[in-house]
Amino acid sequence: MPVSLIVLAAGMGTRMNSDLPKVLHKVAAAPLLHHALQAGASLSPDKVVVVTGHGAEEVARAARDYDEAIETVLQEPQLGTAHAVAQAAPLLADAPGEAIVLYGDTPFIRPETLQAMLEARARHGVVVLGFHAQDPGRYGRLLTAGDELRAIREFKDATDEERAITLCNSGVICAETRTLFSLVAEVGNDNASGEYYLTDIVELARKRGLSAGVVICDETETMGINTRAELAQAEAAFQARARAEALDNGVTLTAPETVFFALDTVIGRDAIIGPNVLFGPGVTIESGAEIKGFCHLEGCHVSRGADVGPFARLRPGAELAEDVHVGNFVEIKNAILDEGVKVGHLTYIGDADVGEFTNIGAGTVTCNYDGVMKHRTRIGKRAFIGSDTMLVAPVTVGDGAMTGSGSVITEDVPAEAVALGRAKQVNKPGLAAKLFERLRAIKAAKGKA
Repeated sequence: MPVSLIVLAAGMGTRMNSDLPKVLHKVAAAPLLHHALQAGASLSPDKVVVVTGHGAEEVARAARDYDEAIETVLQEPQLGTAHAVAQAAPLLADAPGEAIVLYGDTPFIRPETLQAMLEARARHGVVVLGFHAQDPGRYGRLLTAGDELRAIREFKDATDEERAITLCNSGVICAETRTLFSLVAEVGNDNASGEYYLTDIVELARKRGLSAGVVICDETETMGINTRAELAQAEAAFQARARAEALDNGVTLTAPETVFFALDTVIGRDAIIGPNVLFGPGVTIESGAEIKGFCHLEGCHVSRGADVGPFARLRPGAELAEDVHVGNFVEIKNAILDEGVKVGHLTYIGDADVGEFTNIGAGTVTCNYDGVMKHRTRIGKRAFIGSDTMLVAPVTVGDGAMTGSGSVITEDVPAEAVALGRAKQVNKPGLAAKLFERLRAIKAAKGKA
């Protein structure tokens, strides 16, 4: 069944007290908009339209960052949710199949819930997602009779009796695409806010003889983000769910409450994650790998049997093959480490290729930036890089080669050669005692001054 998504993302989010559009504030290292798009992506939609408004260019850019095929339209002025949906009509009016309306600031709708709404469409012309609220507050109320949805009443327009209802409207709606747009075209703005409410399509559908139904989800799925406090609550909710899923999937978390996941973090079964590990976007950890405590990872891939940390940082483009060891206070960026490579401690490997079973000594730096451009370092198989080696890129160290500790390597090193790039040591007998005596005299003179 063809499916189209309409994601409403035009709001300013005044209560966020921010210049950033509300839907671009982040939970789990990803904009709220991306969470909504990911939920909808589970339905394999044929078309996705994001309705923008405040910060339209930024929001459109974020939508394309998620998927270049996403189309955007501008809602200007912003006259309500029905008016927002109507802006997508030129792009979707002739689209076959179903349309689902989602919200860019509601990040936790589960794919299973959206699938249930599609299935409910077999029984109803319009399907609305509802939830029972512990504190209904100012949510719109769902007015039902048996399994039929009679109307949705906005809080401002509800009677005291209707406000006592706990079954509330999430705003998510599913209908046949052409039906949705024809109903939206009939919506008026004769209400307390003078806006065009998408919720009015329920009563309009019933006047046409179409039934309306409700799919009920857990209240946590419908959490909307309107304030910084709610953003923090959403982060906590996401992390709690992500940790529980990781544990259920066979991942060991030694201190679950201290591990933070990104929206797209992938961790294989039997991986071990130590305390205080932070995953940024784009991280994959394969089965059997170990990430020790206090590591920060983003945009990287760690293969089976590799171990990282403690106190290591993997930046975008870091590729660790099987059985690689990256130790404490090591940073890897845009570098490929082949099988069995060891980078024990206090080292920076950036823009580099390191061959299998090579050992990188402490304090090694690939000097990859000349102030204008980045350059690449290539180290062959089974090489040995001595401690405190500066590899000034572009430079190549051949298979089985060795660099002396403290060397500055500015030229290519042939395979199996030893490279020594340090100044000759000169010893001056007795000079240290004379220098210390002079320095202590200077210090004492300053103390008397």
